[in-house]
Amino acid sequence: LYQVLMGGLKGWRDTPEKVFGAPLKGGSIAAEISPALLGVGYIIGPRIASIMAAGGVLAYLVLIPMIKFFGETMTMAVAPGTVPINEMSPNDIRGAYVLYIGAGAVAAGGIISLFRSLPTIWSGLKGGLRDLRAGQGAAGSVARTDQDLSMKLVLGGIIALIAMIMAFPQLGLQQNIATAFLGALMIIAFGFLFVTVSSRLTGEIGSSSNPISGMTVATLLLTCLVFLLLGWTGPNYYVTALSIGAIVCIAASNGGTTSQDLKTGFLVGATPKYQQIAILIGALASALVLGPILLSLNDSSTVYATQTMFIPVKENAAQLETGVPASLQAFNEPDKPPQAGNYRILKNEAGAGATVAGLDAGDYLVNDAGKIVYKVERTFPAELRFNPSQFTKKEKLTGPQANADQNTYNVVHVTETQNGPAGKYFVNDQGVPVYFVDPGINGTQKFRPDGTTIDTKYDAPKATLMSYIIKGILNRQLPWGLVLLGVMIAVVLEMSGIPSLAFAVGVYLPLSSSSPIFIGGAIRWLVDRNMRRRLAHRKMTEEELVAEGDKSPGVLMASGYIAGGALAAIVIAIMAGVPWQRLIDFNKRIDVWALGNPLRSGGSADLLSLIPFIILAVLLYLVGREALLAARDVDGRKYR
Repeated sequence: LYQVLMGGLKGWRDTPEKVFGAPLKGGSIAAEISPALLGVGYIIGPRIASIMAAGGVLAYLVLIPMIKFFGETMTMAVAPGTVPINEMSPNDIRGAYVLYIGAGAVAAGGIISLFRSLPTIWSGLKGGLRDLRAGQGAAGSVARTDQDLSMKLVLGGIIALIAMIMAFPQLGLQQNIATAFLGALMIIAFGFLFVTVSSRLTGEIGSSSNPISGMTVATLLLTCLVFLLLGWTGPNYYVTALSIGAIVCIAASNGGTTSQDLKTGFLVGATPKYQQIAILIGALASALVLGPILLSLNDSSTVYATQTMFIPVKENAAQLETGVPASLQAFNEPDKPPQAGNYRILKNEAGAGATVAGLDAGDYLVNDAGKIVYKVERTFPAELRFNPSQFTKKEKLTGPQANADQNTYNVVHVTETQNGPAGKYFVNDQGVPVYFVDPGINGTQKFRPDGTTIDTKYDAPKATLMSYIIKGILNRQLPWGLVLLGVMIAVVLEMSGIPSLAFAVGVYLPLSSSSPIFIGGAIRWLVDRNMRRRLAHRKMTEEELVAEGDKSPGVLMASGYIAGGALAAIVIAIMAGVPWQRLIDFNKRIDVWALGNPLRSGGSADLLSLIPFIILAVLLYLVGREALLAARDVDGRKYR
């Protein structure tokens, strides 16, 4: 219900934000007030949630303001950024600099976690091989509860999977025979190693401490280094390296979860063979279902951005003095803003020369009343052109914009950024780009050309990290200075006794994602403190207290927040992407209504939007304390 009211009916903002001015210019705080993230924070607990949030605080309240402070007077762009720092918003600075710092910290944290687990990994590998040999030797007389799938069937399945992986051109293993053979060999080698390790570690230290990220980073690093030694550094090999890393990552993750399932089956007397068949069916079913869902989510939030985009300015933006608009140049360009009218261009300078203080540098559209209505953003250079002889594929627009333009365009994928942003372009037959395709997954554009808003863009931080590693090693253009800063952050944390991987993930993720997780962890801390006080007379051990906390109604409530919020968000996103005119008209009416909703628009919307989230958090706290449930009888005494 909460997710439908917030995301479907746009009852309030989904990500309240506060951007600070001087003396902490560039600093910002935000929270994605999602029930799913609140539930995640409650389940993972206060320690990990706090460490993640601390990483976000470092990124958004230390690193970004520091970069803004030192770069405020610079008039030239500082690589890898493409515009001067004084013209960048906090999110621009994060994308240009802090993401690389976070990537270095995550990579270092994953590798450190992997090395710390080496003794366990080695014992796990030896134990797995020993169990395999023992299983083969005793295959003829095993009890029902020890019966596994036939090893012949397992080996046959491995060979069939490798053949299919090599057959699909989308996975990039068809460059040549050497690529196909070496790719398959690395998948088998790394997969066997890390699946064995993951299975063993899950049983010994639990799935939450299983260093899947470290295994994936190690796979990518080793794969890219092998490719570098062989001279396979072209863009075509990026997909090959990514496919190898992704397949090994999925295999290791499934290995750990399968071990948990088999352990549970052992405790209840299940037959492993039938469990394994059920797991195979479940894995196949989820793969068939999740693919279309992810594609639908991507289509629903994909923006086909024109060369010039018009970003609505917040309601509380400054208004120019009377008489100033007449002195500005009239706006006359092919791309028109969503709201028709007469506009003039205001060029707001950076720093002390700004025409309007407190407004980011850039071009703005001002109406006849002197009100600043839109910020003008150039998606790609107007002079950008492509060679028609290179066109090989055509596509149409999908999602909500499909009805607005039903033409078919040539598809061009750009991997370099010299002449414009890297990505996917829709180009006409003359070679003129018409649209830049900003995807729903990992995209940044939150407004369509018609002015409608995109509430949700789906960040893919791990995928972005993988791309940084692959491109950085193979094309040797990774900004190693920023990456090494992240590595040093991870090293300092490890020297201080703080788990670096959780902190590094906080640096890498948006603070808006870490904030609700931190709040959920804080609620769990309050609930557990109350529970420990109630059970103090029982003299329970720490392990027993932790188990008692995991059995609380709050964990069930948090799980409901995660499942319910995620399912509702998926349905809303899919409905938003259906090119059905009545549904599109309904969404536009919702957008118009949201403009007059004080919880959605206006200067106080960020603050007012917190009210429903606070109610949701208080409800979780009360359920966790069992204040809304009947008291439990423990040792003949009633406790609430």
